[in-house]
Amino acid sequence: MIRTTKTLTAAAALTAFAGIASADCADPIKVGVLHSLSGTMAISETTLKDTMLMLVEQQNAAGGLLGCDIEAVVVDPASDWPLFAEKARELLSVHDVDVIFGNWTSVSRKSVLPVIEELNGLLFYPVQYEGEESSRNVFYTGAAPNQQAIPAVDYYLEELGVEKFALLGTDYVYPRTTNNILEQYLQDNGIAAEDIFVNYTPFGHSDWATIVADVVALGEDGKQVGVISTINGDANIGFYKELAAAGISADDIPVVAFSVGEEELSGLDTSNLVGHLAAWNYFMSAETDANTDFIAAWQEFAGTDRVTNDPMEAHYIGFNMWVNAVEAAQTTDVDAVRTAMYGQEFPNLTGGTAVMLPNHHLAKPVLIGEITADGQFDIISQTAEVPGDAWTDFLPESAILKSDWQGLECGMYNVETETCVQLTSNY
Repeated sequence: MIRTTKTLTAAAALTAFAGIASADCADPIKVGVLHSLSGTMAISETTLKDTMLMLVEQQNAAGGLLGCDIEAVVVDPASDWPLFAEKARELLSVHDVDVIFGNWTSVSRKSVLPVIEELNGLLFYPVQYEGEESSRNVFYTGAAPNQQAIPAVDYYLEELGVEKFALLGTDYVYPRTTNNILEQYLQDNGIAAEDIFVNYTPFGHSDWATIVADVVALGEDGKQVGVISTINGDANIGFYKELAAAGISADDIPVVAFSVGEEELSGLDTSNLVGHLAAWNYFMSAETDANTDFIAAWQEFAGTDRVTNDPMEAHYIGFNMWVNAVEAAQTTDVDAVRTAMYGQEFPNLTGGTAVMLPNHHLAKPVLIGEITADGQFDIISQTAEVPGDAWTDFLPESAILKSDWQGLECGMYNVETETCVQLTSNY
Protein backbone atom coordinates (compact mmCIF):
# COMPACT_ATOMS: atom_id res chain seq x y z
CA MET A 1 0.00 0.00 0.00
CA ILE A 2 1.52 3.30 -1.09
CA ARG A 3 -0.19 6.57 -0.42
CA THR A 4 1.28 9.49 -2.29
CA THR A 5 0.30 11.82 0.52
CA LYS A 6 2.55 9.85 2.86
CA THR A 7 5.39 8.92 0.56
CA LEU A 8 7.68 11.86 1.07
CA THR A 9 11.03 12.64 -0.44
CA ALA A 10 13.77 13.36 2.06
CA ALA A 11 13.48 17.09 1.39
CA ALA A 12 9.74 17.05 1.82
CA ALA A 13 10.12 15.08 5.02
CA LEU A 14 12.48 17.70 6.41
CA THR A 15 9.94 20.35 5.57
CA ALA A 16 7.22 18.34 7.30
CA PHE A 17 9.27 17.95 10.44
CA ALA A 18 10.13 21.65 10.29
CA GLY A 19 6.55 22.62 10.91
CA ILE A 20 3.93 21.45 8.38
CA ALA A 21 0.85 20.71 10.46
CA SER A 22 -0.56 17.19 10.49
CA ALA A 23 -3.80 18.66 9.15
CA ASP A 24 -1.98 19.18 5.82
CA CYS A 25 -1.94 15.41 5.32
CA ALA A 26 -4.72 14.26 3.03
CA ASP A 27 -5.18 11.18 5.24
CA PRO A 28 -3.83 10.06 8.60
CA ILE A 29 -1.42 7.16 8.80
CA LYS A 30 -3.59 4.25 9.87
CA VAL A 31 -2.53 1.56 12.34
CA GLY A 32 -4.76 -1.51 12.52
CA VAL A 33 -5.36 -3.05 15.95
CA LEU A 34 -6.44 -6.69 15.67
CA HIS A 35 -7.10 -7.99 19.18
CA SER A 36 -10.02 -9.88 20.74
CA LEU A 37 -12.17 -7.58 22.86
CA SER A 38 -14.71 -10.31 23.60
CA GLY A 39 -14.67 -14.09 23.98
CA THR A 40 -12.27 -16.33 25.83
CA MET A 41 -9.09 -14.42 24.86
CA ALA A 42 -10.37 -10.97 25.85
CA ILE A 43 -8.82 -11.50 29.31
CA SER A 44 -5.41 -11.19 27.65
CA GLU A 45 -5.95 -9.20 24.47
CA THR A 46 -7.99 -6.19 25.59
CA THR A 47 -4.95 -4.82 27.38
CA LEU A 48 -2.94 -5.02 24.15
CA LYS A 49 -5.58 -2.94 22.37
CA ASP A 50 -5.29 -0.35 25.13
CA THR A 51 -1.50 -0.47 24.84
CA MET A 52 -1.67 0.36 21.15
CA LEU A 53 -4.04 3.26 21.80
CA MET A 54 -1.58 4.64 24.33
CA LEU A 55 1.39 4.29 21.98
CA VAL A 56 -0.49 6.01 19.15
CA GLU A 57 -1.53 8.83 21.48
CA GLN A 58 2.06 9.28 22.65
CA GLN A 59 3.39 9.37 19.09
CA ASN A 60 0.80 11.93 18.05
CA ALA A 61 1.70 14.07 21.07
CA ALA A 62 5.33 13.90 19.90
CA GLY A 63 4.40 15.23 16.45
CA GLY A 64 2.94 12.21 14.69
CA LEU A 65 4.80 10.46 11.89
CA LEU A 66 6.06 11.96 8.62
CA GLY A 67 4.16 15.09 9.55
CA CYS A 68 0.87 13.19 9.80
CA ASP A 69 -1.37 12.14 12.65
CA ILE A 70 -1.62 8.42 13.32
CA GLU A 71 -5.11 6.92 13.58
CA ALA A 72 -5.72 3.62 15.36
CA VAL A 73 -8.35 1.49 13.62
CA VAL A 74 -9.67 -1.02 16.16
CA VAL A 75 -11.63 -4.15 15.23
CA ASP A 76 -12.85 -7.04 17.39
CA PRO A 77 -12.25 -10.55 16.03
CA ALA A 78 -13.98 -11.83 19.20
CA SER A 79 -11.72 -14.85 19.89
CA ASP A 80 -13.09 -16.37 16.66
CA TRP A 81 -10.17 -17.63 14.58
CA PRO A 82 -11.76 -17.40 11.09
CA LEU A 83 -13.03 -13.94 12.01
CA PHE A 84 -9.42 -12.82 12.50
CA ALA A 85 -8.85 -13.38 8.78
CA GLU A 86 -12.00 -11.44 7.87
CA LYS A 87 -11.06 -8.55 10.14
CA ALA A 88 -7.51 -8.48 8.78
CA ARG A 89 -8.90 -8.24 5.24
CA GLU A 90 -11.24 -5.48 6.39
CA LEU A 91 -8.34 -3.55 7.91
CA LEU A 92 -6.24 -3.81 4.75
CA SER A 93 -8.90 -3.56 2.04
CA VAL A 94 -11.57 -1.34 3.56
CA HIS A 95 -9.70 0.80 6.09
CA ASP A 96 -6.45 0.80 4.08
CA VAL A 97 -4.25 0.52 7.17
CA ASP A 98 -0.49 0.83 6.78
CA VAL A 99 0.38 -1.79 9.41
CA ILE A 100 -1.39 -4.17 11.78
CA PHE A 101 -0.51 -4.89 15.38
CA GLY A 102 -2.39 -7.88 16.68
CA ASN A 103 -3.23 -11.49 17.43
CA TRP A 104 -2.46 -13.56 20.51
CA THR A 105 -3.01 -17.23 19.73
CA SER A 106 -1.09 -18.94 16.95
CA VAL A 107 -4.30 -20.29 15.44
CA SER A 108 -5.50 -16.71 14.98
CA ARG A 109 -2.15 -15.74 13.45
CA LYS A 110 -2.26 -18.72 11.09
CA SER A 111 -5.74 -17.59 10.06
CA VAL A 112 -4.41 -14.12 9.20
CA LEU A 113 -1.25 -15.20 7.34
CA PRO A 114 -2.81 -15.94 3.92
CA VAL A 115 -4.59 -12.59 3.96
CA ILE A 116 -1.61 -10.41 4.79
CA GLU A 117 0.62 -12.32 2.36
CA GLU A 118 -1.96 -12.00 -0.42
CA LEU A 119 -2.46 -8.27 0.19
CA ASN A 120 1.15 -7.55 1.17
CA GLY A 121 0.20 -6.26 4.59
CA LEU A 122 2.52 -5.99 7.58
CA LEU A 123 1.76 -7.65 10.93
CA PHE A 124 3.59 -7.17 14.22
CA TYR A 125 2.86 -10.20 16.40
CA PRO A 126 3.61 -9.59 20.12
CA VAL A 127 3.18 -12.95 21.85
CA GLN A 128 5.41 -15.94 22.48
CA TYR A 129 4.78 -18.68 19.94
CA GLU A 130 5.91 -22.09 18.74
CA GLY A 131 8.26 -20.97 15.97
CA GLU A 132 8.37 -23.16 12.86
CA GLU A 133 7.31 -20.19 10.75
CA SER A 134 8.82 -17.16 9.09
CA SER A 135 6.62 -14.94 6.98
CA ARG A 136 7.90 -12.09 4.85
CA ASN A 137 4.90 -10.11 6.14
CA VAL A 138 5.23 -10.71 9.89
CA PHE A 139 7.64 -9.37 12.48
CA TYR A 140 7.58 -11.64 15.53
CA THR A 141 8.24 -9.46 18.57
CA GLY A 142 7.31 -12.15 21.12
CA ALA A 143 9.50 -15.09 22.11
CA ALA A 144 10.42 -18.06 19.95
CA PRO A 145 10.82 -21.41 21.80
CA ASN A 146 14.55 -20.87 22.34
CA GLN A 147 13.72 -17.61 24.14
CA GLN A 148 11.15 -19.02 26.56
CA ALA A 149 10.25 -22.73 26.47
CA ILE A 150 13.74 -24.22 26.23
CA PRO A 151 15.27 -21.94 28.93
CA ALA A 152 12.33 -22.74 31.24
CA VAL A 153 12.96 -26.48 30.86
CA ASP A 154 16.67 -25.91 31.49
CA TYR A 155 15.78 -24.11 34.72
CA TYR A 156 13.63 -27.06 35.82
CA LEU A 157 16.37 -29.56 35.01
CA GLU A 158 19.35 -27.63 36.36
CA GLU A 159 17.94 -25.64 39.28
CA LEU A 160 14.90 -27.56 40.54
CA GLY A 161 15.91 -31.12 39.73
CA VAL A 162 12.61 -31.94 38.04
CA GLU A 163 12.55 -35.57 36.87
CA LYS A 164 9.00 -35.91 35.51
CA PHE A 165 7.14 -33.42 33.35
CA ALA A 166 3.46 -32.67 32.83
CA LEU A 167 2.98 -30.68 29.62
CA LEU A 168 -0.47 -29.12 29.90
CA GLY A 169 -1.78 -27.02 27.02
CA THR A 170 -4.81 -25.58 25.32
CA ASP A 171 -5.64 -27.61 22.24
CA TYR A 172 -4.29 -25.63 19.30
CA VAL A 173 -1.13 -25.22 17.27
CA TYR A 174 1.07 -23.29 19.74
CA PRO A 175 0.90 -25.76 22.66
CA ARG A 176 1.04 -28.81 20.40
CA THR A 177 4.05 -27.65 18.41
CA THR A 178 5.84 -26.30 21.48
CA ASN A 179 5.28 -29.56 23.33
CA ASN A 180 6.53 -31.59 20.36
CA ILE A 181 9.75 -29.60 20.61
CA LEU A 182 9.90 -29.98 24.40
CA GLU A 183 9.24 -33.72 24.32
CA GLN A 184 12.20 -34.19 22.00
CA TYR A 185 14.36 -31.81 24.03
CA LEU A 186 13.52 -33.58 27.30
CA GLN A 187 14.30 -37.01 25.86
CA ASP A 188 17.57 -35.65 24.45
CA ASN A 189 18.35 -34.60 28.02
CA GLY A 190 17.69 -38.02 29.54
CA ILE A 191 14.01 -37.81 30.54
CA ALA A 192 12.25 -41.07 29.67
CA ALA A 193 9.19 -40.89 27.43
CA GLU A 194 7.06 -42.52 30.14
CA ASP A 195 8.01 -39.70 32.52
CA ILE A 196 6.39 -37.09 30.25
CA PHE A 197 2.62 -36.60 30.61
CA VAL A 198 0.95 -34.54 27.86
CA ASN A 199 -2.62 -33.27 28.00
CA TYR A 200 -4.65 -30.81 25.93
CA THR A 201 -7.92 -29.10 26.80
CA PRO A 202 -10.28 -26.81 24.85
CA PHE A 203 -10.28 -23.03 25.11
CA GLY A 204 -12.29 -21.97 28.15
CA HIS A 205 -11.89 -25.38 29.86
CA SER A 206 -13.05 -25.21 33.48
CA ASP A 207 -13.09 -28.71 35.03
CA TRP A 208 -9.51 -29.38 36.08
CA ALA A 209 -9.98 -31.88 38.92
CA THR A 210 -9.15 -35.04 36.94
CA ILE A 211 -6.16 -33.50 35.17
CA VAL A 212 -4.68 -32.15 38.40
CA ALA A 213 -5.19 -35.57 39.99
CA ASP A 214 -3.32 -37.16 37.06
CA VAL A 215 -0.43 -34.75 37.57
CA VAL A 216 -0.27 -35.59 41.27
CA ALA A 217 -0.32 -39.31 40.45
CA LEU A 218 2.69 -38.81 38.18
CA GLY A 219 4.82 -38.22 41.29
CA GLU A 220 3.63 -41.16 43.34
CA ASP A 221 7.04 -42.81 42.99
CA GLY A 222 8.67 -39.91 44.79
CA LYS A 223 10.24 -38.25 41.75
CA GLN A 224 9.95 -34.49 41.45
CA VAL A 225 7.21 -33.45 39.04
CA GLY A 226 7.07 -30.11 37.25
CA VAL A 227 4.29 -28.66 35.10
CA ILE A 228 4.97 -26.82 31.85
CA SER A 229 1.82 -24.82 31.12
CA THR A 230 0.82 -23.61 27.68
CA ILE A 231 -2.76 -23.09 28.86
CA ASN A 232 -4.17 -19.92 27.30
CA GLY A 233 -6.88 -17.44 28.17
CA ASP A 234 -9.42 -17.70 30.97
CA ALA A 235 -8.90 -21.46 31.35
CA ASN A 236 -5.94 -20.50 33.54
CA ILE A 237 -8.32 -19.25 36.22
CA GLY A 238 -9.85 -22.69 36.74
CA PHE A 239 -6.50 -24.45 36.54
CA TYR A 240 -4.86 -22.39 39.27
CA LYS A 241 -7.98 -22.55 41.45
CA GLU A 242 -7.94 -26.34 41.22
CA LEU A 243 -4.27 -26.45 42.19
CA ALA A 244 -5.07 -24.37 45.27
CA ALA A 245 -8.13 -26.51 46.10
CA ALA A 246 -5.97 -29.64 45.90
CA GLY A 247 -3.48 -28.09 48.32
CA ILE A 248 -0.63 -28.20 45.79
CA SER A 249 2.08 -25.64 46.42
CA ALA A 250 5.05 -24.69 44.29
CA ASP A 251 7.25 -26.73 46.62
CA ASP A 252 5.17 -29.82 45.81
CA ILE A 253 4.71 -29.43 42.06
CA PRO A 254 6.05 -26.23 40.52
CA VAL A 255 4.22 -24.81 37.51
CA VAL A 256 5.98 -22.65 34.93
CA ALA A 257 3.55 -20.85 32.64
CA PHE A 258 4.22 -19.39 29.21
CA SER A 259 0.92 -17.53 28.84
CA VAL A 260 0.25 -16.25 32.36
CA GLY A 261 1.49 -12.80 33.22
CA GLU A 262 0.53 -9.92 35.44
CA GLU A 263 -2.76 -9.26 33.62
CA GLU A 264 -4.00 -12.82 34.09
CA LEU A 265 -2.92 -12.86 37.75
CA SER A 266 -4.76 -9.61 38.44
CA GLY A 267 -8.03 -11.58 38.37
CA LEU A 268 -6.87 -14.31 40.73
CA ASP A 269 -6.30 -14.78 44.44
CA THR A 270 -2.56 -15.38 44.25
CA SER A 271 -2.03 -16.19 47.93
CA ASN A 272 -1.96 -19.91 47.14
CA LEU A 273 0.10 -19.50 43.98
CA VAL A 274 3.20 -18.01 45.59
CA GLY A 275 6.34 -19.61 44.20
CA HIS A 276 4.86 -20.88 40.95
CA LEU A 277 6.76 -19.61 37.94
CA ALA A 278 6.42 -17.92 34.59
CA ALA A 279 8.96 -17.54 31.80
CA TRP A 280 8.82 -14.32 29.77
CA ASN A 281 11.12 -11.67 28.36
CA TYR A 282 9.74 -8.92 30.62
CA PHE A 283 8.11 -8.56 34.01
CA MET A 284 6.50 -5.47 35.49
CA SER A 285 8.83 -5.81 38.49
CA ALA A 286 11.95 -5.09 36.40
CA GLU A 287 13.90 -2.33 38.14
CA THR A 288 14.96 0.07 35.38
CA ASP A 289 14.27 3.73 34.74
CA ALA A 290 12.71 2.90 31.38
CA ASN A 291 10.28 0.48 33.03
CA THR A 292 9.40 2.98 35.75
CA ASP A 293 8.54 5.54 33.07
CA PHE A 294 6.55 3.01 31.04
CA ILE A 295 4.49 1.93 34.06
CA ALA A 296 3.80 5.54 35.00
CA ALA A 297 2.64 6.40 31.48
CA TRP A 298 0.48 3.28 31.30
CA GLN A 299 -1.23 3.90 34.63
CA GLU A 300 -1.82 7.53 33.77
CA PHE A 301 -3.43 6.40 30.51
CA ALA A 302 -5.36 3.33 31.69
CA GLY A 303 -5.77 3.67 35.48
CA THR A 304 -3.60 3.39 38.55
CA ASP A 305 -4.62 -0.21 39.18
CA ARG A 306 -3.55 -1.46 35.74
CA VAL A 307 -0.55 -3.75 35.44
CA THR A 308 1.95 -4.22 32.61
CA ASN A 309 3.10 -7.47 31.02
CA ASP A 310 5.38 -9.05 28.43
CA PRO A 311 3.22 -8.74 25.28
CA MET A 312 2.75 -5.06 26.12
CA GLU A 313 6.52 -4.61 26.03
CA ALA A 314 6.61 -6.48 22.72
CA HIS A 315 4.09 -4.01 21.25
CA TYR A 316 6.06 -1.12 22.76
CA ILE A 317 9.25 -2.32 21.08
CA GLY A 318 7.55 -3.27 17.80
CA PHE A 319 5.63 -0.01 17.46
CA ASN A 320 8.69 2.14 18.13
CA MET A 321 10.79 0.10 15.70
CA TRP A 322 8.08 0.50 13.06
CA VAL A 323 7.98 4.27 13.65
CA ASN A 324 11.76 4.46 13.29
CA ALA A 325 11.68 2.31 10.15
CA VAL A 326 9.00 4.52 8.57
CA GLU A 327 11.07 7.58 9.36
CA ALA A 328 14.18 5.93 7.91
CA ALA A 329 12.31 4.89 4.75
CA GLN A 330 10.36 8.17 4.55
CA THR A 331 7.29 6.17 3.56
CA THR A 332 4.77 3.73 5.00
CA ASP A 333 5.17 1.45 1.96
CA VAL A 334 5.37 -2.09 3.31
CA ASP A 335 8.34 -3.23 1.22
CA ALA A 336 10.38 -0.14 2.06
CA VAL A 337 9.53 -0.37 5.77
CA ARG A 338 10.41 -4.07 5.84
CA THR A 339 13.86 -3.31 4.46
CA ALA A 340 14.33 -0.52 6.99
CA MET A 341 13.36 -2.82 9.87
CA TYR A 342 16.46 -5.02 9.61
CA GLY A 343 18.97 -4.08 12.28
CA GLN A 344 16.57 -1.71 14.02
CA GLU A 345 17.49 -1.34 17.69
CA PHE A 346 15.35 -0.07 20.52
CA PRO A 347 15.90 -0.13 24.31
CA ASN A 348 13.83 -2.80 26.02
CA LEU A 349 12.34 -2.25 29.46
CA THR A 350 14.65 -4.61 31.34
CA GLY A 351 17.91 -2.78 30.76
CA GLY A 352 19.10 -4.10 27.40
CA THR A 353 18.52 -3.47 23.73
CA ALA A 354 16.14 -5.25 21.38
CA VAL A 355 17.52 -5.88 17.88
CA MET A 356 15.47 -6.90 14.83
CA LEU A 357 17.15 -9.80 13.06
CA PRO A 358 16.99 -10.79 9.35
CA ASN A 359 14.70 -13.70 10.35
CA HIS A 360 12.05 -11.19 11.56
CA HIS A 361 12.62 -12.11 15.21
CA LEU A 362 14.11 -10.06 18.03
CA ALA A 363 17.09 -10.63 20.25
CA LYS A 364 15.52 -10.67 23.74
CA PRO A 365 16.56 -11.57 27.31
CA VAL A 366 14.93 -14.58 29.00
CA LEU A 367 13.46 -13.96 32.47
CA ILE A 368 12.00 -16.42 34.96
CA GLY A 369 9.84 -15.05 37.74
CA GLU A 370 8.17 -16.41 40.85
CA ILE A 371 4.60 -15.40 41.61
CA THR A 372 4.37 -13.22 44.71
CA ALA A 373 1.39 -12.67 47.00
CA ASP A 374 0.62 -9.28 45.44
CA GLY A 375 0.20 -10.74 41.93
CA GLN A 376 3.63 -9.69 40.70
CA PHE A 377 6.73 -11.70 39.83
CA ASP A 378 10.03 -11.83 41.66
CA ILE A 379 12.64 -12.10 38.91
CA ILE A 380 14.91 -15.01 39.87
CA SER A 381 16.76 -15.50 36.59
CA GLN A 382 17.66 -13.22 33.68
CA THR A 383 19.91 -13.83 30.69
CA ALA A 384 21.56 -11.52 28.21
CA GLU A 385 19.75 -11.02 24.90
CA VAL A 386 19.11 -14.31 23.09
CA PRO A 387 18.56 -14.17 19.29
CA GLY A 388 15.16 -15.58 18.34
CA ASP A 389 15.26 -18.71 16.19
CA ALA A 390 12.44 -19.21 13.68
CA TRP A 391 13.28 -22.90 13.17
CA THR A 392 14.10 -25.06 16.18
CA ASP A 393 17.36 -26.99 16.45
CA PHE A 394 15.57 -29.82 18.29
CA LEU A 395 13.43 -31.26 15.49
CA PRO A 396 15.44 -32.90 12.68
CA GLU A 397 13.24 -31.53 9.89
CA SER A 398 13.63 -27.99 11.23
CA ALA A 399 17.29 -28.05 12.24
CA ILE A 400 18.32 -27.82 8.57
CA LEU A 401 16.21 -24.70 7.96
CA LYS A 402 17.04 -21.05 8.44
CA SER A 403 15.27 -17.77 7.83
CA ASP A 404 17.02 -14.79 6.28
CA TRP A 405 14.77 -12.27 4.58
CA GLN A 406 17.52 -9.68 4.26
CA GLY A 407 20.34 -11.60 2.61
CA LEU A 408 18.67 -14.71 1.18
CA GLU A 409 15.16 -13.26 0.77
CA CYS A 410 13.81 -16.54 2.09
CA GLY A 411 12.12 -17.58 5.32
CA MET A 412 12.56 -21.32 4.81
CA TYR A 413 16.05 -21.95 3.44
CA ASN A 414 17.48 -25.49 3.46
CA VAL A 415 21.14 -25.18 4.44
CA GLU A 416 21.93 -28.71 3.17
CA THR A 417 20.52 -28.29 -0.33
CA GLU A 418 21.18 -24.54 -0.34
CA THR A 419 17.73 -23.88 -1.74
CA CYS A 420 14.74 -21.81 -0.70
CA VAL A 421 12.04 -24.35 0.12
CA GLN A 422 9.17 -21.88 -0.13
CA LEU A 423 8.43 -18.18 0.15
CA THR A 424 4.87 -18.27 1.51
CA SER A 425 4.03 -19.62 4.95
CA ASN A 426 2.90 -23.05 6.01
CA TYR A 427 -0.71 -22.26 6.75
